[in-house]
Amino acid sequence: MHDFFFGTYPYIALTVLFVGSIARYETEPFTWKSSSSQMLRRKQLIMGSVLFHIGVLVIFFGHLIGLLTPIWVFDALGISHGAKQLLAVLAGGVAGIMALVGGGMLFHRRWTDPRIRRTSSFADIGILALLLLQLVLGILTIFVSLGHLDGHEMTKFMAWAQGIFTFDSQAASYIADVSPIFKLHLFLGLTIFILFPFTRLVHMLSAPVRYLARPGYQVVRSRRTPPPAE
Repeated sequence: MHDFFFGTYPYIALTVLFVGSIARYETEPFTWKSSSSQMLRRKQLIMGSVLFHIGVLVIFFGHLIGLLTPIWVFDALGISHGAKQLLAVLAGGVAGIMALVGGGMLFHRRWTDPRIRRTSSFADIGILALLLLQLVLGILTIFVSLGHLDGHEMTKFMAWAQGIFTFDSQAASYIADVSPIFKLHLFLGLTIFILFPFTRLVHMLSAPVRYLARPGYQVVRSRRTPPPAE
């Protein structure tokens, strides 16, 4: 099962993420949104949203750069494995707590407010709950990482992630002996990739770039009869 979950499952997850996102954008473009509820409990939304999104973005790019950058690049820059591990623990810990606090505020707002909950789908609440669980698992891995500050453990995950993208048939074996908490964290992350195209998370792939080059605004005049003058 280990070889399936960490050797085959990643390709299933990435394929569903890629193909599913394109299919949704092409067939249901009007569902490609986050369905904002900003008119309700706005202050809690703003604070929770800022903390959550900043934390998640730092975590995402930290994982992306940390896992997919070849090890020899860090060696060439003189960054030791231990220093990289410590940076990941500190930056990931701060960003993880920020995202968890912000996500907790968003979940509380969406779950406890009857009006917001009425406009929320099962997928809206479910994917947020999974993200919070993933953040908790990520923070728990920090305590395990503190026992491997030499950075050797991290190189295993780097070899695994890069092995997946280079179609290395031995990729799963690189993390065979890591802590179960890491394996659960990886599995849930891949599962979120699979669910990604079918939830509100798709808005992460959109950036309002076209707004910068718009020729102008469309003016719409109301046809309603103006009220009579007094």
